[in-house]
Amino acid sequence: MKKVLVTGANGFIGRHTLQPLVDQGFEVHAVTSKPINSHTVSVNCTWHIVNLLDLEQIKELVLTVKATHLLHFAWYNIPGKCLTSEENFLWVQASLDLLRHFREQGGERVVMAGSALEYDWNYGYCSEVLTPRNPHTAYGVCKNALQEMLKAYAEITKLSSAWGRVFNVYGPYDHPKRLVSSVILSLLKDEPALCSHGNQLRDYLYVEDVANAFVKLLKSNVVGEINIASGKPVAVKEIVLKIAEKLGKPDLLKLGAILASVDEPPLFAANVSRLSTEMSFIPTYNLDNGLDEAIIWWQKQLN
Repeated sequence: MKKVLVTGANGFIGRHTLQPLVDQGFEVHAVTSKPINSHTVSVNCTWHIVNLLDLEQIKELVLTVKATHLLHFAWYNIPGKCLTSEENFLWVQASLDLLRHFREQGGERVVMAGSALEYDWNYGYCSEVLTPRNPHTAYGVCKNALQEMLKAYAEITKLSSAWGRVFNVYGPYDHPKRLVSSVILSLLKDEPALCSHGNQLRDYLYVEDVANAFVKLLKSNVVGEINIASGKPVAVKEIVLKIAEKLGKPDLLKLGAILASVDEPPLFAANVSRLSTEMSFIPTYNLDNGLDEAIIWWQKQLN
Protein backbone atom coordinates (compact mmCIF):
# COMPACT_ATOMS: atom_id res chain seq x y z
CA MET A 1 0.00 0.00 0.00
CA LYS A 2 1.15 3.53 -0.80
CA LYS A 3 1.83 5.45 2.40
CA VAL A 4 1.88 9.27 2.36
CA LEU A 5 3.28 11.69 4.91
CA VAL A 6 1.42 15.03 4.73
CA THR A 7 3.02 17.97 6.53
CA GLY A 8 0.97 21.05 7.38
CA ALA A 9 -1.99 18.67 7.45
CA ASN A 10 -3.97 20.92 9.79
CA GLY A 11 -3.26 23.97 7.61
CA PHE A 12 -5.32 25.81 5.02
CA ILE A 13 -4.50 23.63 1.98
CA GLY A 14 -3.16 20.50 3.69
CA ARG A 15 -6.38 19.64 5.54
CA HIS A 16 -8.31 19.58 2.25
CA THR A 17 -5.98 16.91 0.80
CA LEU A 18 -6.59 14.29 3.50
CA GLN A 19 -9.93 12.83 2.39
CA PRO A 20 -8.99 12.84 -1.33
CA LEU A 21 -5.76 10.99 -0.45
CA VAL A 22 -7.72 8.38 1.54
CA ASP A 23 -10.15 8.08 -1.41
CA GLN A 24 -7.17 7.47 -3.73
CA GLY A 25 -6.11 4.49 -1.61
CA PHE A 26 -3.25 6.05 0.37
CA GLU A 27 -2.52 5.19 3.98
CA VAL A 28 -2.38 8.77 5.25
CA HIS A 29 -0.05 10.00 8.00
CA ALA A 30 -0.92 13.59 8.83
CA VAL A 31 1.62 15.86 10.54
CA THR A 32 0.80 18.99 12.52
CA SER A 33 2.40 21.00 15.29
CA LYS A 34 -0.96 22.25 16.58
CA PRO A 35 -3.91 20.61 18.37
CA ILE A 36 -6.27 18.77 16.02
CA ASN A 37 -9.93 19.75 15.65
CA SER A 38 -12.95 17.47 15.20
CA HIS A 39 -13.26 18.16 11.45
CA THR A 40 -9.76 16.87 10.67
CA VAL A 41 -10.04 13.92 13.07
CA SER A 42 -13.10 12.72 11.13
CA VAL A 43 -10.81 11.78 8.22
CA ASN A 44 -9.47 8.22 8.44
CA CYS A 45 -5.75 8.90 8.93
CA THR A 46 -3.01 8.65 11.56
CA TRP A 47 -2.03 11.93 13.23
CA HIS A 48 1.47 12.86 14.39
CA ILE A 49 2.00 16.01 16.46
CA VAL A 50 5.56 17.01 15.58
CA ASN A 51 7.63 20.20 15.54
CA LEU A 52 9.26 20.00 12.12
CA LEU A 53 11.79 22.67 13.09
CA ASP A 54 13.30 20.09 15.47
CA LEU A 55 15.73 17.84 13.59
CA GLU A 56 15.41 14.94 16.05
CA GLN A 57 11.61 14.98 15.79
CA ILE A 58 11.84 14.95 11.96
CA LYS A 59 14.19 11.97 12.05
CA GLU A 60 11.98 10.02 14.47
CA LEU A 61 8.83 10.76 12.47
CA VAL A 62 10.30 9.58 9.16
CA LEU A 63 11.79 6.44 10.75
CA THR A 64 8.43 5.61 12.35
CA VAL A 65 6.25 6.12 9.27
CA LYS A 66 8.58 4.96 6.45
CA ALA A 67 6.34 6.62 3.84
CA THR A 68 6.53 5.97 0.11
CA HIS A 69 5.17 9.47 -0.68
CA LEU A 70 5.70 12.91 0.85
CA LEU A 71 3.36 15.88 0.41
CA HIS A 72 4.99 18.90 2.05
CA PHE A 73 2.93 22.01 2.88
CA ALA A 74 4.29 22.99 6.30
CA TRP A 75 5.79 26.51 6.38
CA TYR A 76 5.37 29.81 8.22
CA ASN A 77 2.36 31.45 6.57
CA ILE A 78 0.95 34.28 8.71
CA PRO A 79 -0.31 37.10 6.41
CA GLY A 80 1.55 40.37 6.93
CA LYS A 81 4.46 38.58 8.66
CA CYS A 82 5.54 35.63 6.52
CA LEU A 83 7.01 37.60 3.62
CA THR A 84 9.79 39.10 5.74
CA SER A 85 10.11 36.57 8.58
CA GLU A 86 13.48 35.00 9.42
CA GLU A 87 11.54 31.77 10.02
CA ASN A 88 11.52 31.23 6.23
CA PHE A 89 15.21 30.31 6.44
CA LEU A 90 14.54 27.77 9.20
CA TRP A 91 11.91 26.14 6.98
CA VAL A 92 14.40 25.69 4.14
CA GLN A 93 16.68 23.77 6.52
CA ALA A 94 13.82 21.73 8.02
CA SER A 95 12.47 20.85 4.57
CA LEU A 96 15.89 19.64 3.41
CA ASP A 97 16.30 17.49 6.53
CA LEU A 98 12.83 16.04 5.99
CA LEU A 99 13.60 15.35 2.32
CA ARG A 100 16.92 13.63 3.07
CA HIS A 101 15.50 11.37 5.79
CA PHE A 102 12.48 10.54 3.62
CA ARG A 103 14.71 9.42 0.75
CA GLU A 104 17.07 7.50 3.04
CA GLN A 105 14.08 5.52 4.37
CA GLY A 106 13.11 4.45 0.85
CA GLY A 107 10.76 7.32 -0.08
CA GLU A 108 9.81 7.24 -3.78
CA ARG A 109 7.87 10.39 -4.66
CA VAL A 110 7.78 13.88 -3.18
CA VAL A 111 5.62 16.91 -3.97
CA MET A 112 6.27 20.24 -2.26
CA ALA A 113 4.21 23.42 -2.21
CA GLY A 114 5.90 26.43 -3.73
CA SER A 115 4.70 29.98 -4.28
CA ALA A 116 3.95 32.33 -7.16
CA LEU A 117 6.16 34.80 -5.25
CA GLU A 118 9.18 32.95 -6.65
CA TYR A 119 8.50 34.56 -10.05
CA ASP A 120 9.59 37.98 -11.29
CA TRP A 121 6.44 40.08 -10.70
CA ASN A 122 7.18 42.31 -13.68
CA TYR A 123 6.29 39.55 -16.13
CA GLY A 124 2.65 39.42 -15.05
CA TYR A 125 1.65 36.21 -16.81
CA CYS A 126 3.81 33.44 -15.37
CA SER A 127 4.96 30.29 -17.15
CA GLU A 128 7.04 27.56 -15.47
CA VAL A 129 9.13 27.27 -18.62
CA LEU A 130 9.58 30.88 -19.71
CA THR A 131 9.16 33.28 -16.79
CA PRO A 132 12.34 34.14 -14.88
CA ARG A 133 12.39 33.74 -11.14
CA ASN A 134 13.33 36.88 -9.26
CA PRO A 135 11.65 36.82 -5.85
CA HIS A 136 11.16 40.19 -4.10
CA THR A 137 10.61 38.81 -0.58
CA ALA A 138 12.43 36.55 1.89
CA TYR A 139 9.49 34.13 1.58
CA GLY A 140 9.88 33.95 -2.21
CA VAL A 141 13.68 33.69 -2.01
CA CYS A 142 13.48 30.76 0.43
CA LYS A 143 10.79 28.90 -1.53
CA ASN A 144 12.78 29.36 -4.74
CA ALA A 145 16.01 28.17 -3.09
CA LEU A 146 14.26 25.05 -1.78
CA GLN A 147 12.82 24.34 -5.24
CA GLU A 148 16.32 24.50 -6.79
CA MET A 149 17.73 22.21 -4.10
CA LEU A 150 14.85 19.73 -4.39
CA LYS A 151 15.43 19.49 -8.14
CA ALA A 152 19.18 18.89 -7.74
CA TYR A 153 18.75 16.41 -4.86
CA ALA A 154 16.05 14.47 -6.73
CA GLU A 155 18.32 14.20 -9.76
CA ILE A 156 21.28 12.88 -7.75
CA THR A 157 19.23 10.39 -5.70
CA LYS A 158 16.84 9.34 -8.54
CA LEU A 159 13.84 10.55 -6.53
CA SER A 160 10.60 11.41 -8.34
CA SER A 161 9.76 15.01 -7.43
CA ALA A 162 7.41 17.84 -8.33
CA TRP A 163 6.91 21.41 -7.13
CA GLY A 164 3.36 22.84 -7.07
CA ARG A 165 3.59 26.63 -7.40
CA VAL A 166 0.53 28.11 -5.67
CA PHE A 167 -1.06 31.43 -6.66
CA ASN A 168 -4.03 32.98 -4.79
CA VAL A 169 -6.21 30.62 -2.76
CA TYR A 170 -9.48 31.22 -0.90
CA GLY A 171 -12.12 29.18 0.90
CA PRO A 172 -12.87 27.46 4.24
CA TYR A 173 -10.18 27.67 6.97
CA ASP A 174 -8.41 30.58 5.27
CA HIS A 175 -6.68 33.15 7.49
CA PRO A 176 -9.18 35.90 8.43
CA LYS A 177 -6.76 38.61 7.27
CA ARG A 178 -6.50 37.44 3.66
CA LEU A 179 -8.49 39.43 1.10
CA VAL A 180 -11.54 37.22 0.46
CA SER A 181 -11.93 36.23 4.12
CA SER A 182 -11.45 39.75 5.47
CA VAL A 183 -14.07 41.22 3.12
CA ILE A 184 -16.58 38.44 3.92
CA LEU A 185 -16.01 38.83 7.67
CA SER A 186 -16.29 42.63 7.64
CA LEU A 187 -19.57 42.50 5.71
CA LEU A 188 -21.03 39.70 7.85
CA LYS A 189 -20.30 41.86 10.92
CA ASP A 190 -21.88 44.93 9.21
CA GLU A 191 -18.54 46.69 9.23
CA PRO A 192 -16.99 48.63 6.32
CA ALA A 193 -14.78 46.42 4.11
CA LEU A 194 -11.75 48.57 3.31
CA CYS A 195 -10.03 47.74 0.01
CA SER A 196 -7.54 49.27 -2.41
CA HIS A 197 -8.69 50.48 -5.87
CA GLY A 198 -9.05 46.79 -6.83
CA ASN A 199 -7.86 47.16 -10.43
CA GLN A 200 -5.11 44.57 -9.89
CA LEU A 201 -5.68 41.40 -11.90
CA ARG A 202 -5.07 38.27 -9.84
CA ASP A 203 -5.43 34.51 -10.26
CA TYR A 204 -7.68 32.91 -7.61
CA LEU A 205 -8.45 29.20 -7.16
CA TYR A 206 -10.79 27.66 -4.56
CA VAL A 207 -8.91 25.73 -1.87
CA GLU A 208 -10.50 22.32 -2.57
CA ASP A 209 -9.41 22.59 -6.21
CA VAL A 210 -5.89 23.49 -5.09
CA ALA A 211 -5.85 20.47 -2.74
CA ASN A 212 -7.19 18.14 -5.44
CA ALA A 213 -4.55 19.37 -7.88
CA PHE A 214 -1.83 18.48 -5.35
CA VAL A 215 -3.30 15.00 -4.79
CA LYS A 216 -3.46 14.42 -8.54
CA LEU A 217 0.12 15.70 -8.90
CA LEU A 218 1.34 13.36 -6.15
CA LYS A 219 -0.30 10.35 -7.84
CA SER A 220 1.06 11.27 -11.28
CA ASN A 221 4.52 10.89 -12.78
CA VAL A 222 4.71 14.58 -13.66
CA VAL A 223 8.03 16.06 -12.50
CA GLY A 224 9.38 19.57 -12.03
CA GLU A 225 7.56 22.84 -11.50
CA ILE A 226 3.85 23.18 -12.13
CA ASN A 227 1.59 26.20 -11.60
CA ILE A 228 -1.45 25.48 -9.46
CA ALA A 229 -3.96 28.19 -10.31
CA SER A 230 -7.07 28.93 -12.36
CA GLY A 231 -5.25 30.57 -15.27
CA LYS A 232 -8.09 33.12 -15.35
CA PRO A 233 -7.02 36.52 -13.99
CA VAL A 234 -9.81 38.60 -12.50
CA ALA A 235 -9.82 42.15 -11.12
CA VAL A 236 -9.74 42.22 -7.31
CA LYS A 237 -12.63 44.71 -7.33
CA GLU A 238 -14.75 42.21 -9.29
CA ILE A 239 -14.16 39.61 -6.55
CA VAL A 240 -15.02 41.94 -3.67
CA LEU A 241 -18.04 43.39 -5.50
CA LYS A 242 -19.34 39.83 -6.02
CA ILE A 243 -19.01 39.17 -2.28
CA ALA A 244 -20.79 42.43 -1.42
CA GLU A 245 -23.63 41.65 -3.85
CA LYS A 246 -24.03 38.10 -2.52
CA LEU A 247 -24.33 39.48 1.01
CA GLY A 248 -26.55 42.39 -0.09
CA LYS A 249 -24.17 44.99 1.38
CA PRO A 250 -22.55 46.87 -1.52
CA ASP A 251 -22.71 50.13 0.47
CA LEU A 252 -20.24 48.74 3.04
CA LEU A 253 -17.58 48.03 0.42
CA LYS A 254 -15.01 50.86 0.40
CA LEU A 255 -12.86 50.65 -2.74
CA GLY A 256 -9.86 52.98 -2.66
CA ALA A 257 -9.88 53.21 1.14
CA ILE A 258 -6.44 51.55 1.34
CA LEU A 259 -3.44 52.64 -0.72
CA ALA A 260 -2.18 49.93 -3.05
CA SER A 261 1.52 49.14 -2.65
CA VAL A 262 3.66 50.98 -5.22
CA ASP A 263 5.53 47.82 -6.24
CA GLU A 264 2.35 45.78 -6.66
CA PRO A 265 2.11 44.46 -10.25
CA PRO A 266 -1.06 45.31 -12.24
CA LEU A 267 -1.29 41.70 -13.48
CA PHE A 268 -0.10 38.54 -11.71
CA ALA A 269 -1.52 35.28 -13.05
CA ALA A 270 -0.54 31.77 -14.10
CA ASN A 271 -0.12 29.96 -17.36
CA VAL A 272 -1.76 26.62 -16.50
CA SER A 273 -1.04 24.67 -19.68
CA ARG A 274 1.06 22.06 -17.80
CA LEU A 275 -1.71 21.62 -15.22
CA SER A 276 -4.46 21.24 -17.81
CA THR A 277 -2.63 19.24 -20.50
CA GLU A 278 -0.11 17.04 -18.66
CA MET A 279 -2.37 16.45 -15.67
CA SER A 280 -5.79 16.85 -17.33
CA PHE A 281 -6.82 18.92 -14.33
CA ILE A 282 -10.11 20.82 -14.49
CA PRO A 283 -11.24 22.85 -11.44
CA THR A 284 -14.60 21.87 -9.93
CA TYR A 285 -15.38 25.38 -8.68
CA ASN A 286 -15.64 28.69 -10.49
CA LEU A 287 -15.35 32.04 -8.69
CA ASP A 288 -19.12 32.25 -8.23
CA ASN A 289 -19.78 28.97 -6.43
CA GLY A 290 -16.39 29.11 -4.68
CA LEU A 291 -17.34 32.42 -3.07
CA ASP A 292 -20.73 30.96 -2.10
CA GLU A 293 -18.95 28.15 -0.23
CA ALA A 294 -16.54 30.57 1.46
CA ILE A 295 -19.42 32.79 2.62
CA ILE A 296 -21.40 29.82 4.01
CA TRP A 297 -18.33 28.61 5.93
CA TRP A 298 -17.62 31.99 7.51
CA GLN A 299 -21.30 32.40 8.43
CA LYS A 300 -21.08 29.11 10.33
CA GLN A 301 -17.92 30.26 12.14
CA LEU A 302 -19.59 33.46 13.30
CA ASN A 303 -22.69 31.57 14.46
